[in-house]
Amino acid sequence: MKKSKKYDIISSISYPKEGAMGKTGSWRVFRPVLDESKCVKCLRCWIYCPEGSIKRKKDDSVEINYDYCKGCGVCANQCPTKAIKMKREGKKK
Repeated sequence: MKKSKKYDIISSISYPKEGAMGKTGSWRVFRPVLDESKCVKCLRCWIYCPEGSIKRKKDDSVEINYDYCKGCGVCANQCPTKAIKMKREGKKK
């Protein structure tokens, strides 16, 4: 019988983190705006944010870090109470 060659299994796992791709430039078109009165603290936005731009506070409320937010809208799409709306960026002076 022929022995099979063993290979090491090598895999990589990527976890989102603050600024994984750097700060957002002037190219962002939309930004998420949170209405805290509608937020039920389900943390879906925090879980699904691909850039890790949403910070979870000790009381399970959230805060959006606009320095790293790319404006993709994933957080708004995942919000069951529609507490996050995507607003067009204002003109930069």
